[in-house]
Amino acid sequence: MPRLSLALRSLLWTILLPGIVAGYIPWRFFGLSHVQLDITNPLTVLALVLIAVGVALLIACIWEFAARGKGTLSPVDPPKELVVQGLYRYVRNPMYLSVSTIVLGEALLARSRALVVYWVILFVAANLFVMLYEEPALRRQFGESYTRYQEGVGRWLPRFVLPSKPR
Repeated sequence: MPRLSLALRSLLWTILLPGIVAGYIPWRFFGLSHVQLDITNPLTVLALVLIAVGVALLIACIWEFAARGKGTLSPVDPPKELVVQGLYRYVRNPMYLSVSTIVLGEALLARSRALVVYWVILFVAANLFVMLYEEPALRRQFGESYTRYQEGVGRWLPRFVLPSKPR
């Protein structure tokens, strides 16, 4: 029963958070509902690929939060354990990057400058939320293990460690 409860909570928060931010708002307010798909246009194909990749990465992140962290993507129902596997090995915020990829794909699909502005506002808001709330909360919750994770994994960009030269 706990697994079913976690699955239902994850589904609920997926609909309420990225579903609204990357689905309903672009559809309702930024012209995504009026797009005529022309799959012979390379920009349309690129947009659809960005959206599909973003959705696939988002699903992988939500799965990791549930399977490894025993929680959801919501700040009010977060993982109980620090998730550092999967995409979280490479960047600390792959879920935000996934949603960002979806919205950028939608902006390209709709050819909407307003949707690009929305993306910028969304990214700035996410960055502020991460720096001012999420990271301090994770440091309090997970202590030294989160601090070590922060030191080794970039917030938005992967840190590539070059092999050291033999002596």
